[in-house]
Amino acid sequence: MEKMLDGKICIVTGGGRGIAKETCLLFASEGGKVVVCEFDEEPAKETVEEIKKMGGQAVAVMGDVTADGMAEKIIQTALNIYGGIDVIVNAAGYTWDGMIQNMTDKQWDAMMDIHLKAPFRILRAATNFIREKTKEEQATGKIFMRKVINISSVAGTGGNPGQANYSSAKAGLIGLTKNLSKEWGRYNVNVNCVAFGLIETRLTQEKEKGEFIEREGQKIAVGIPQAGKSVLNMMIPMGRPGTPQEAARAILFFASPLSDYVSGQVLIVAGGLSV
Repeated sequence: MEKMLDGKICIVTGGGRGIAKETCLLFASEGGKVVVCEFDEEPAKETVEEIKKMGGQAVAVMGDVTADGMAEKIIQTALNIYGGIDVIVNAAGYTWDGMIQNMTDKQWDAMMDIHLKAPFRILRAATNFIREKTKEEQATGKIFMRKVINISSVAGTGGNPGQANYSSAKAGLIGLTKNLSKEWGRYNVNVNCVAFGLIETRLTQEKEKGEFIEREGQKIAVGIPQAGKSVLNMMIPMGRPGTPQEAARAILFFASPLSDYVSGQVLIVAGGLSV
């Protein structure tokens, strides 16, 4: 049976953990050559090794996607190692919550940088290759489709208390998706967005576990208070959070030929939860 991403070169940011990691593994199982972009070295290497053990191809690009020059580094790595770009998944991110009266400019800017500015920079950095390659392909009379999948959240479609920064950035990413679908349609690029609800990852585990991530020398608590998570579960018609594997399958749909005439759309993957 033909694999859906056979030979496709796929960039996935945040690929060392959670939904993005499962996306990397799924893409590789479908024949994709994966560029795993990750802030932390160890998770990136783990994802690459898992893919290689499956018989797939992958390379890691380590660094902060918000850093100057990182977008260009990611794009150039894909071009240098694999000679092209077919799929870009902007999935890297984290949360830094607070009610608006307590939220600092630093918290606000951090969410804008990781969830909106970094995807913008990566897509901007890919533009020259996509434009020039499309001209070559169109001269042959054949259509070659490329894919962009931006990862948003139900917080971006409906808001979420304590996440003015995150919700605004994720809403902005939806705007970027819709705009770019109009700019890049002529280049045969499908640009879509997946807005996830509650998916079982490190960022949605019980906050009482006491885990942190460290950014800019500051420790940021990870997770959702157990009481709040219980309420969220009751709001989900399917009665449970999604798994990273289930989440990755939605991304695969947009990365595959199944979505070749779908663009500018937002798919809510939330077990029936609507906001």
